[in-house]
Amino acid sequence: MAAGLALVLAWASGCATPGPLHRYAHAPGQADRVADLGPAGAGEVPSLLAPGERVTGLAYDPFTDHLFLRLAPGDRIRVVDRPARRLKRELELPGATGGGDLAVRPRSGHLFLLTGPAGEVAEHTRLGRPVRRFTLEGVADAPRGLALDATRDELVVLAADGRTVSRHDLAGRRRGELRLAATAAGPLACDGETGEFHAVLTGEAGEVGVFGPDGARRGTWSAGGPGAMIDLGPRSFLRVF
Repeated sequence: MAAGLALVLAWASGCATPGPLHRYAHAPGQADRVADLGPAGAGEVPSLLAPGERVTGLAYDPFTDHLFLRLAPGDRIRVVDRPARRLKRELELPGATGGGDLAVRPRSGHLFLLTGPAGEVAEHTRLGRPVRRFTLEGVADAPRGLALDATRDELVVLAADGRTVSRHDLAGRRRGELRLAATAAGPLACDGETGEFHAVLTGEAGEVGVFGPDGARRGTWSAGGPGAMIDLGPRSFLRVF
């Protein structure tokens, strides 16, 4: 009885209970799917790509259990319902052209997209409504990756040099930086619980380096091929739509 009441209250309050961490990867050589490289039992989700489309950014929202695929050419986001393995919606984001990495903030569902020539971010709601645009402080050249640390509620940016990772608040103000032990081509993902960063490495055929909060390399996993897009996220036990 008490357990049932707790589930009802959790649903009503609009939260989600996190499960084990999953790693999501989309590689050009396997363009029809997003691989779920999580614990045993993980599988694949269709990307629903049409001929001529390519993915330039990938983000996972654990609260809704949705994958967000940023598409090129154009200014669209494809939202895929992971457990249902089907299209949820498509978003048109005028002005967010050019491709690049993106991140989702689970607390609000807002999307953050790299856009413009250097250090510019466009923020949109989960349904695609524009919120604002801002510049990442201290970022002079187009970043290679963008992620959100949900634990610290900060944006994390992989700089154009492939080594510098900087932290920013949600208005773009710089809060600190570190140096990775290896050069990354991007994109970037962040595990807020452990403080680790995952980034596709330069010249290693889709290998992803795992780096600690100090930038030291802790391990490697394969994203399936060069040019892969990645993200991390705990699988929700309780979904919020």
